[in-house]
Amino acid sequence: MNSRNWALLGATFVALIYGATFTIAKDVMPTYVQPFGLILIRVLGACTLFWLVSIFLPKEKIDKKDFPRIMAAAFFGVAFNQLTFFKGLSYTSPISGAVLMVTAPILVLILSSILLKERLEIKKIFGILIGLTGTSILILYGKSIENAPNANWGNFLVFINASSYAVYLILVKPIAAKYSPLTFIKWIYTFGLLYVLPFGFNEFSAINWHQIPSIIYFEMGYLVVFTTFLAYLINLSAIRILKPTTLSVFIYLQPFFASIIAISLGKDSLNGIKIISAFLIFIGVYLVTKRK
Repeated sequence: MNSRNWALLGATFVALIYGATFTIAKDVMPTYVQPFGLILIRVLGACTLFWLVSIFLPKEKIDKKDFPRIMAAAFFGVAFNQLTFFKGLSYTSPISGAVLMVTAPILVLILSSILLKERLEIKKIFGILIGLTGTSILILYGKSIENAPNANWGNFLVFINASSYAVYLILVKPIAAKYSPLTFIKWIYTFGLLYVLPFGFNEFSAINWHQIPSIIYFEMGYLVVFTTFLAYLINLSAIRILKPTTLSVFIYLQPFFASIIAISLGKDSLNGIKIISAFLIFIGVYLVTKRK
């Protein structure tokens, strides 16, 4: 496969990782770990992994003029992004949280055209709208509302998370084209750790580690290694090749994977609405990723 196909495959794998995250994170919080405490665990764990891996790779120096952009990317892509997402997910249901993320591709499309001067192709616009239709149907008619103590507030926070992620993709594109991913992602997570530390320290300190079952430890490990470390690294590798708009449309696959996983675990049920939604989502992703 050529590099573009590898990037598309990587983006699909990331969507699968995030799809599983919605259900796994709900197992961990808020019963065993509060949302901000879990974010601190994720960021601290991933930051440690990034720095450890970078020791064994060739050294690459970052220009001082790029650090303000890296700091901004750390805020929108790590701190604000994760704080709003996990807090929102603690209030809403896994599938509702997943489908609310679909606003990001539209925001990325608009921001890319304004800031990166990316040409608005009719095919991409049409694909994003079809995908949005599929996820909107899933939101209105096919979502699971179990375990959602304050769904409206939770959904709003997940929408803010989607907006933050859109800004992050735009910010990180020029840096990703200039450096190898590990060169700057370790700095993004270093600044991100400084941002989330004041918010997560109290909840992290309140964790009763002795009462946490073994399976929850494994799920927290998944959130650190897969959802954070691998997902961010693969996405940064993919954005070196793909446009932000193309990469962002893979968010449409997250509710599909989240639904499949929730159904397989008995936490949601399959119906005709979900099948139709999945069909529209895949058409939308196909149109956006298809070359002329």
